Amino acid sequence: MKTDVITINSNLESIDLTLEMEEKFAAYYGITGRDALHLRLLTEEMNSMIHGILEEFTGNFWLESEKTKKGLLCRICLSAEKQLNKKQESHMLSVASSGKNENAKGIMGKISELLRRSLQTATEEDDEFLNDMADAWMSSGSIRNSFASPGEAYWSLQTYRNNISFQKHVKEEEWDELEKSIIAKLADEVKVWLDADTTKVVIEKLVSIP
Repeated sequence: MKTDVITINSNLESIDLTLEMEEKFAAYYGITGRDALHLRLLTEEMNSMIHGILEEFTGNFWLESEKTKKGLLCRICLSAEKQLNKKQESHMLSVASSGKNENAKGIMGKISELLRRSLQTATEEDDEFLNDMADAWMSSGSIRNSFASPGEAYWSLQTYRNNISFQKHVKEEEWDELEKSIIAKLADEVKVWLDADTTKVVIEKLVSIP
């Protein structure tokens, strides 16, 4: 099942819409208790990620589900097209007190920054820089295949977690961020696709249903 797709923005006006949609989604499947609370918290985390990301950010939000042998796999989804050019961003940062973007803290902060950078209308050179930045930050979570189509290459929280766990003695800061992250504790998976014109973020949560 897939809910209606609603348009959201980076101010607080869209939060109530997303939470209302999540409540209806949970009620439809009879999801209650801790599972319902976790779905709500993860929806709030998605809102937190996009809040203030860009001055005039707009994207599409929806929830969808898939029945599996282990339970109901719920997905909280965000999709956005490129919408900001470099000159607009330079103007935005020039009027900021620090003159730079400082959102890239923690797991969700890094995903938010990756989303922000990917939504800029960029040149081929800028795209290469974005890929290098993604590699530098999140190479431990990248799932890539030289024969993969664009939709098959993405960043995975679980892959990131597994790889960092083997390197936590040399990547103490990254492991500490992971341990403190709400989304890393509650979500079963987070996936980020960086396609040519669209960026998509999906938070997955497996729940039990009656």
